[in-house]
Amino acid sequence: MERVTSTLRTTTVKFVEPPLCSAASTIVFIGRNHRGQWVAQQQNGLYGGLFVNRAQAVKYALFENGQHPEMIVELSREIELDMRGETASLPASRVA
Repeated sequence: MERVTSTLRTTTVKFVEPPLCSAASTIVFIGRNHRGQWVAQQQNGLYGGLFVNRAQAVKYALFENGQHPEMIVELSREIELDMRGETASLPASRVA
């Protein structure tokens, strides 16, 4: 009788969601809402979120827009997170 021993390997796999944007980079607005929280939102409202600081909002925006800092626009006025998918036209200043 032959004895076969097998060694099991444990491999940890970390799944990372790909950016939600298409191949073409998209404009992402960042700024503060009426409560002082940082908001990052794609121009058409397809994705966005609330953040505790500016650095996290910019990091998220860069991830979602394919690492294009020139496509991040920081607003000088309040911005509220709006996920209805409506196109925004807002006065702004570039972050990059």
